[in-house]
Amino acid sequence: MKNAISWFEIPVTNYERAKQFYSTVMDSEIQDHHMPEQNVKYGMFAHDNSNDGVGGGLIEGEGQKPTNDGPTIYLNGGDNLEIPLGKVETAGGKIIMPKTNIGENGFMAQFIDTEGNRIALHSWN
Repeated sequence: MKNAISWFEIPVTNYERAKQFYSTVMDSEIQDHHMPEQNVKYGMFAHDNSNDGVGGGLIEGEGQKPTNDGPTIYLNGGDNLEIPLGKVETAGGKIIMPKTNIGENGFMAQFIDTEGNRIALHSWN
């Protein structure tokens, strides 16, 4: 079975600020892949491309508008989403839903990032 999602992009208005936020919260490097010919700043989250893993990036450019009322992207909260969630507010974001038990589907939480996007975390613990 194929993944329902193959790639995602989180729109940002300040690439460097967003890169710092997500690097801190996710404890993972965002690798720059800017596209100067299109005047786009772009960075990729770490992902396992060889195993059909879902990946994504941060994008700053014309037409990219952060939102808190669009689709919800769930980032991998690791073994316990309390760890990345605990970094959200010190990194400049705002928690809008604390760690919440969703029964057999694990746990989730939601936050607003430094750019104004509503993003979620998921973990099994």
